[in-house]
Amino acid sequence: MTIRKTSGFALIDLIFTMGIIGVLCSIALPRLLLARQTAGAASAIGSMRAINSAQLTFALTCGGGFYAPSLTRLGALPIGSNAPFLSSSLTGADTVERSSYTIQMTATPFPGAPGSCNGLGASAAGAGFKAAADPVDTVNNSRYFATNANAMIFEDTATIYAGMPEVGSPPTGHVLK
Repeated sequence: MTIRKTSGFALIDLIFTMGIIGVLCSIALPRLLLARQTAGAASAIGSMRAINSAQLTFALTCGGGFYAPSLTRLGALPIGSNAPFLSSSLTGADTVERSSYTIQMTATPFPGAPGSCNGLGASAAGAGFKAAADPVDTVNNSRYFATNANAMIFEDTATIYAGMPEVGSPPTGHVLK
């Protein structure tokens, strides 16, 4: 008679272990998705603050009191400077996708606005501006953000970009504190 040595796992052990891992994953996955959404919202709020700061700096130092009309214009280098008003992660295009949010900004050209130190022509800058961060995944994320020349960030459960005035409060949403 030969006696076999048993070593390794039995199939039932492997199935039991995989079941435990599956239960733990089903508990942890919703929390992980929530954490990802929260991180994306924090990044969107940070982007709105960065746009506010860049626009204020542009208006005070380069735009003669007027605001840049687009994100790409805030990324243009001022004459005699080695740094743009806004980082390249937000100025690659006029509409940028970052951290699961679509970020956009516009300003209505104001007749008589002076040219700027970064190549913006006369009458192209705006007396105000509006910017928004709308989630890419609108089914699972309902936090929308917007800001304007008042430098306040507004939040709502639906997009507020279309109705956002360039100066003043929007018709919907509340101020983010």
